[in-house]
Amino acid sequence: MNKKQKIMLIRILTAAALLAVLHVLPVTGWMRFGLYLIPYLIAGYDILRKALKGIQNRQVFDENFLMAVATVGAIALALYERSGDYTEAIAVMLFYQIGEWFQSYAVGRSRRNISELMDIRPDYANVEQDGKLEQVDPDEVSIGTVIVVQPGEKVPIDGTVVEGASTLNTAALTGESLPREVREGDEIISGCVNMTGLLKIRTTREFGESTVSKILDLVENASSRKSRSEDFISRFARVYTPAVCFAALALAILVPLARTLLLGLPAGWSVWVYRALTFLVASCPCALVISIPLSFFAGIGGASNAGVLVKGSNYLETLSQTKTVVFDKTGTLTQGVFEVNGIHHHEMENEKLVEYAALAESASSHPISKSLQRAYGREIDRSRVTDVQEISGSGVIAKVDGVEVAAGNDKLMERLGGYIQSITAERDKVGLILDCMDEGLILLDEAGRGAYTSFLGVLLEGDGGAYLWHCTEGKDRAGLGAVIVERALGVPEAYVRADYLATNLFVRNRAEGIIDAISEKLRLARGLDADVDSLFYAYNDYYDRAMAAVNANYGSFDAYLTEALDFGPEKRQALRAKYLR
Repeated sequence: MNKKQKIMLIRILTAAALLAVLHVLPVTGWMRFGLYLIPYLIAGYDILRKALKGIQNRQVFDENFLMAVATVGAIALALYERSGDYTEAIAVMLFYQIGEWFQSYAVGRSRRNISELMDIRPDYANVEQDGKLEQVDPDEVSIGTVIVVQPGEKVPIDGTVVEGASTLNTAALTGESLPREVREGDEIISGCVNMTGLLKIRTTREFGESTVSKILDLVENASSRKSRSEDFISRFARVYTPAVCFAALALAILVPLARTLLLGLPAGWSVWVYRALTFLVASCPCALVISIPLSFFAGIGGASNAGVLVKGSNYLETLSQTKTVVFDKTGTLTQGVFEVNGIHHHEMENEKLVEYAALAESASSHPISKSLQRAYGREIDRSRVTDVQEISGSGVIAKVDGVEVAAGNDKLMERLGGYIQSITAERDKVGLILDCMDEGLILLDEAGRGAYTSFLGVLLEGDGGAYLWHCTEGKDRAGLGAVIVERALGVPEAYVRADYLATNLFVRNRAEGIIDAISEKLRLARGLDADVDSLFYAYNDYYDRAMAAVNANYGSFDAYLTEALDFGPEKRQALRAKYLR
């Protein structure tokens, strides 16, 4: 609650307490009137003031005027009848103020939700003057000024990067969880958070015309984009309110006069004035006029609390009729939180691998670096890390306990001269980055086991004829698949190994041709023979690593066939009966 809401709550509670106390006090006459006037004024003095201001400004007919007339009239009626019953007038004012307080609280909460979501407003811009950085108001920065954005700061104004390279967090603007890499010459919009490197940006717009200002203006003025329901209620209230007032006036004056002049009956002024005042209170449209805009604003605030920005009530009303939602990209549907969900290495222990990665990434503020540090789960001793080099858009190279560690994406691996191979795993819909020497992972990975199980099923259920199973060079997935089939058929391992290495008899010429074609098309230097060999040749080492990985995990290849591929002795015997002559 803000200060104003706290004061209003204190007023309501004080007035309610005084009313309860006065209800049991044996006070009569003008003393009773004076005492009851105290809680009435405590509860409703602002309503009376607003009603008077409305009359002065010729904007008479609003909920403040109705409440003022109804409650003052009820007090006047109690004085006229000398009943001393002022409770009704105070209670009506109290109930109205309680409703107003709830409205104010709901609106304030919604605004806070929106403000928290849109925490993109820059407080200052860094301008370099005489070799020093000075913080100035973004409104004072003219077009063409070079501003400096340090790591951790918001980009205050749209512009172009003239110096530096960094990673930007654009989640508040685009919904993208993945950071955006920028370098010299790239356009950059305000509201992004600079994460890694220092940037110098030449502004291309004034602050008032920048992206962040336009977005904030849209959000802050969301209530101005009214729905059809709100527009109808506003028009309805402008007609309905004066109609109610005139109807009440007619009820209080015309009906008693008609009874006297036309029917010859007693006028009954007190009765009809009371009924007119009751009619005013009962037919006051304030609840309707308040509830509809409040419900829309609460909806906008609730959506913002869930991370969804709705620019106006009209859009929220349209969304209620939505049946199908189509998103442009998957990045907008994530929570922007990276987690380690798999560790793949057949020689190094998982804990040790994570430790190396977390320590190497310890000096980086990149979200993926943070996720690796969380996966490590222990306090990081930065004294173990030296020679840290962060390469924008690629990763980090560092020495951990004297061991050089490169942690990054495929761009970094290619830069370092290592050969990598990406295999799409249906399990997580992500790419697993594997060194080509880690052949065992192809046999042990869930995606690989599923593929080999399926293929063995096809062979077993087939008619025993010929099957073509091919690849550019049979040393990886297709090559190891052939190894599995041959071992299932009972072929001696020496012959299986020889067959595996037979890939090399034809693949060299084909590989040379492919490399020449790629080099010419991309205008790259001709690769070395060693590089060609690492790409295409099937070395003994590959085969040995794969078999070693199987033996380490299952004890033997027969156990691997049974446990991993569900291809036990009975199925192997059936396969041999079908295909061996």
